[in-house]
Amino acid sequence: MVGRNFLEHTAAKDFEIAAPTSVELDLRDYGAVHAALERFQPDIVVHAAGKVGGIQANIREPVSFLLDNLDMGRNIVWASRNLGIKRLLNLGSSCMYPRDAANPLREDKVLQGELEPTNEGYALAKVTVARLCDYIGRETPELKYKTLIPCNIYGRYDKFDPQHSHMVPAIVHKLHQAKLAGAPLVDIWGDGKARREFMYAGDLADCMWAAVRNFDSVPDTMNVGLGFDLSVNEYYETAACVVGYGGGFEHDLGKPVGMDQKLVSVERATSWGWQAQTSLEQGLAKTYAYYLEVTKS
Repeated sequence: MVGRNFLEHTAAKDFEIAAPTSVELDLRDYGAVHAALERFQPDIVVHAAGKVGGIQANIREPVSFLLDNLDMGRNIVWASRNLGIKRLLNLGSSCMYPRDAANPLREDKVLQGELEPTNEGYALAKVTVARLCDYIGRETPELKYKTLIPCNIYGRYDKFDPQHSHMVPAIVHKLHQAKLAGAPLVDIWGDGKARREFMYAGDLADCMWAAVRNFDSVPDTMNVGLGFDLSVNEYYETAACVVGYGGGFEHDLGKPVGMDQKLVSVERATSWGWQAQTSLEQGLAKTYAYYLEVTKS
């Protein structure tokens, strides 16, 4: 999702981009990654690949969420280092922050406490790769490997299958199906009071391109987010308006909900000169249009 939004951003037309798919290049294979980068000879590497999913997927497949993301990140960063590629932009995740850290989450809070158990494997991989980027810069100062830490992302090219989706695409799918079925109620996991920060993927792509164009001024580690959050209930209510679902909601208090709040600090990004522009209503409308396009419903 992030990579495709990055490629369709208007800034992409000004660059020659090598963007192999996972079928064309398995990032878990170090030899293949090294050979590809040696062939491409890029001026900058943008690492936006990953195995991603929501709570259900992370709980179900912790081994692959740890190993796949660790192998992909390690291989792309280490091959870049071994080939002397001077600039690399790595994408982390707000899952890197401790579950009990005070919100808003500041970049210096990584590794300052226990991780959220429901996505610990994914978070461990992201923390390790970010630290590797940092260590390489310490050992070899001419190599600038920087990490952006996005908040939760949704948008075009998202996954809508409930077995693999994050919260917002899952909500879009659930509400659309409820609308088609004329269902009077839609269930919400937990009491809906947990707060989340979801940013439209096009805004993350915009920040990434700003980082590519102004790489030297980007902080070594920088959150990318909205600077405010909403309750799960509010996401459902806004999405219902966009989708056109007119029924009600009921809460399933037996389901896991993850952290009570996960809001990143955008102080560094704001000082650097960037902020998100897409409202939730605008982003959901674009996401729902894409959902209708791919499902043909």
